[in-house]
Amino acid sequence: MKFVIRAAAFITVVLFNNSSMAQVPNSAKETLVPYSGPMAEGADHPTLHGTVMCGYQGWFSHEDDGIGMGNTHWGGITKNPPRCTVDLWPDLSEFSPAEKFPTTYKHVDGSMAHVFSSTVKPTVLRHFKWMRDYGIDGVWVQRFASQLDDSRRLRKVNTVLSHCREGANTYGRGFAVMYDTSFNPETCKRMEKDWRDLVDEMKILDTPAYQRHRGRPVIALWGFGFRGFDESACENFLRFLKSEAGGRCAILAGVPNEWRRWENGDEKERGQYRLLKKYIDVVQPWNVGRYGDPDAAERYFKRLIPDDMKWCEKHGKDYYAVIFPGFSWTNLKKGKAPLNHIPRLGGRFLWRQAELVKEHGMDMAYIAMFDEVDEATAIFKCTNHPPVGRFATYEGYPSDHYLRISGLIGEMLRGQPAMFPETKPNPEDARYVPLTVEAYYELPPR
Repeated sequence: MKFVIRAAAFITVVLFNNSSMAQVPNSAKETLVPYSGPMAEGADHPTLHGTVMCGYQGWFSHEDDGIGMGNTHWGGITKNPPRCTVDLWPDLSEFSPAEKFPTTYKHVDGSMAHVFSSTVKPTVLRHFKWMRDYGIDGVWVQRFASQLDDSRRLRKVNTVLSHCREGANTYGRGFAVMYDTSFNPETCKRMEKDWRDLVDEMKILDTPAYQRHRGRPVIALWGFGFRGFDESACENFLRFLKSEAGGRCAILAGVPNEWRRWENGDEKERGQYRLLKKYIDVVQPWNVGRYGDPDAAERYFKRLIPDDMKWCEKHGKDYYAVIFPGFSWTNLKKGKAPLNHIPRLGGRFLWRQAELVKEHGMDMAYIAMFDEVDEATAIFKCTNHPPVGRFATYEGYPSDHYLRISGLIGEMLRGQPAMFPETKPNPEDARYVPLTVEAYYELPPR
């Protein structure tokens, strides 16, 4: 496959530490270039119906990757002793030496443990190749509105978005922007400027891989109802997104679970309800952590989903269910949360949620997340042999187990025959024993 890079827009930084190499944009402005790379046949994505898509954080960086943002979202992986903020460790067995970055973590045999950077293009392209290989339709590329007025962070997130655009077009996947945001006046103005730059300069909507829905490009706004909200500023921004200058977008809103209560809530909640009803096309309540086993998931779906869907049908909206494979964030919480807080059950927890989506008459799902190792909701390839420390694993199942399950969920949602893969865990890959909290954090025994 031939890859095209605009030489005028990039400088090459060669990093000799551990033979790593990254192509780093010279500035945030230089990331805003139209796409001129490869495009797979049939790469257009006209609807969310019949798809399984994942959230894509793309927020990992390393102090040696050339982007200048340190070890973002890995934590203290180069300190001594190391103290990271992730609970799963990525499987880098397919990665080239230039994609692997050093840590001070050691495996049980004394060898160095490595991590990746989301700013390295071959790594992101590999992720999209996995999506194609396992039948995952695409991703929602996360974009944190709080970072958009920092030129260094903007350079990083634009670089990652550019890599995602290339990966999606190269491997025939869909991608769309998902802002993680509040809705105060300053943030709304910041997002409007950012989206104008992406549409007008980066031409983000001008490739077939950009995800459409209801005949329009789709944009996601996660945090609607969670954080700050100014009704006038929010309405101006939503109106802009619906305009020709804003791309005439279909808008997805990521909302709290009890969003229907806004109708009879306080003044702020009634304002949120009014704007959701007037401008939002897709409603996406956030389910991660709201239940912790298949039975609880069934009770949750039964309590909320039927009435949510009735409301959406009445008001011409689509309902977009979020499902997740498990949850753990002990290292992010410095040992003050349990490891494997929501067990994966070998994939059966995720699979049961997908069955519930189908049983409730839905044909599309959002899997949280593709690469989220911080809270251990990732479905990409993670290792059963992490370094010495306190980590979760895939418990002897193959590193591609959750990629495979995710692709089968897509088949299920499209009405195709799909069965849960009866894969057996390999005992040789299920021997990792995490350190105790006391041993890892060097605490006195309780």
